[in-house]
Amino acid sequence: MTSKKWNLALLQMDIAIGEPDKNFAKLEALLEEAVAGDVKPDVIIFPEMWNTGYALERIRELADREGERTRALLSAFSRKHGVLIVGGSVADLREDGVYNTIYSYDREGEQAGAYSKIHLFRLMDEEKFLLSGSEVGRLELDGVPAGAMICYDIRFPELARRLALGGAQVLFVPAEWPKPRLHHWRTLLTARAVENQMFVVSCNRVGVSGTTEFFGHSMVIDPWGEVIAEGDESERIIRATIDLGLVPEVRSRIPIFEDRRPSLYQE
Repeated sequence: MTSKKWNLALLQMDIAIGEPDKNFAKLEALLEEAVAGDVKPDVIIFPEMWNTGYALERIRELADREGERTRALLSAFSRKHGVLIVGGSVADLREDGVYNTIYSYDREGEQAGAYSKIHLFRLMDEEKFLLSGSEVGRLELDGVPAGAMICYDIRFPELARRLALGGAQVLFVPAEWPKPRLHHWRTLLTARAVENQMFVVSCNRVGVSGTTEFFGHSMVIDPWGEVIAEGDESERIIRATIDLGLVPEVRSRIPIFEDRRPSLYQE
């Protein structure tokens, strides 16, 4: 493909557990700040479960019914400002239960994809309160095939590889990844980028929820595994520019997809 550059804005935010109104207000302020900078972003991404945090015991009453409030906000904002949005993820109440869902939007405010977290994290009791998604997170932004995974999903390389085999050139990862596993976070994200020769754009939260502390370190990693941008542990907007022309270049130089032997990978 021809070279295409995207300016990114990662909204590394704190989340008020169990207070959707406060979180929506904070997100709207950060969105406005993101587009008011010297370089307007092409793509904006934010963390996992930003509307409620992990208030799981109250999640049915707090969740966004059918994602209506979230979808209305993101659609209107993307259309007004002509930006692409990978909308973090929200607690999304449906008829059968609550899902952890990313909604993504194109520059015209049309939904470009939706993905519900497949792998539920038992260390935070997700499986007791949330339902697991059943479809992989494929989306297309500006004609660019991309993929979405959420937090714990990055421990499952099979999922990232399936997205890459489907053509994904960028993997977006909203997260609430806690201390002390910073080494896991950085290593897994870098591995997903290198082994699939694609950009990885991850947005983690900061702050404290109950007894759990979150460290931020949102990251943008290129297909060589080089870290282009990385946040600290404070609430802030991380900005970076990526050149999507690097993806086909790297894939042509080290032809891992051509050299695969899938018949030997099955048990």
